[in-house]
Amino acid sequence: MRAMLAGFAAIVLIGVAAHFGMQEIGFSSQDRSAGSAVRLE
Repeated sequence: MRAMLAGFAAIVLIGVAAHFGMQEIGFSSQDRSAGSAVRLE
């Protein structure tokens, strides 16, 4: 049971770190799929 909870916690931490890391390097889906004619704020 403890190993399963540790695995879930690791999944959450990796997901959050990946989310913020991808935004920092400009690899978000908005940056990749939006052209110059699209206004995103």
